Formats: sequence, structure tokens, C-alpha cells
Amino acid sequence: MKVWDGFVRLTHWVVAGIVLWNLFGPTDSTHRLLGYVAAGLVIARIAWGFIGSRHARFSAWWPRVSHLVEYLRSLAKGKPMHHLSHNPLGGLMALLLWFLILALAVSGWIMRLDAFWGEDWPQEIHAWLSIAVEVCVCVHVVAAILMSLWTRENLIRAMVTGWKRVRKSSE
Repeated sequence: MKVWDGFVRLTHWVVAGIVLWNLFGPTDSTHRLLGYVAAGLVIARIAWGFIGSRHARFSAWWPRVSHLVEYLRSLAKGKPMHHLSHNPLGGLMALLLWFLILALAVSGWIMRLDAFWGEDWPQEIHAWLSIAVEVCVCVHVVAAILMSLWTRENLIRAMVTGWKRVRKSSE
């Protein structure tokens, strides 16, 4: 079944590429420009969460507490629930990464303002946010690989092609 539309996949992979570039590349004018592009894509993806395709919408995957508890129980039992869209933990990670990317853009912008010239705290916040993104990206990638192996559903391929296997118990 087609789950992830082209816009979801495009924003996911372009933002992923920008984040990797900005974490490991030089901190120059390209770094700044790409940071703002990433923030713009995150804002566009958030808008797409309200108006986009069925599985891209927040209503399909918003990580409500009840769904999170139910999903965690299924993991503890060794039988993870299948979700066509994001599972509740994946949804939380998406929201966290989006927040961190937007916060990085804001902190990067603040660092360039005359009002904060000579202040260390904007740069320190930016550095801590970048570390948080690094950790979250690592968790995200490892979780996608482990869940792909555990559930025998290639989640990475699904984010490339947009297609996921349908199970009888799918949402």
C-alpha cells in the first residue's frame, strides 16, 4: 500500500541530508542557509500534517498517550503492533526532531543578531541542540533498522519508495 507520499519522502530525505551536512560540514554561510532551508522544510511538513495525504496527516499518527502505552505494552510482549503510518514512538521522534531543527534555526539566527554579539549562551544552546539532534538521529536510525529486522518490514525502503506491506491488523 502506498503510505508515504512524495512530499513526505522528499522532505524527510532532504532534511536528513541537510542535518548530516550541517553536523559534519563547515559552519559557514552554506551552513546557515541550509539550516534555514531545513527549518522551512520542517514548517512545510508540519503544514502537510494538516492538509496532506491520509498517512501524512497528524490524525493518522499523532502519538496520543493511550496509543503510546498500548504500543509499549505490545513491545514488552514481543509482538509490536503494526502501523501503516508512524508508530507512536516514531511519531514522538518525528516531533522531537522537528522541534530540535526549528530550535537550531532560531538559536543560529539569534547568534547572528547584534543584540547578542559577544554573548556565549546562544552558541552554547546551539551546540547543545546540535548534540541532541545527533543523539536523536542515531536513535532514529538504529530504531528503524532494529524495527525493520524485528517486524520483517523494511521501514527504510518504505521511506524511499513510499510503499509498505499491508497486514490484516493494519490501521
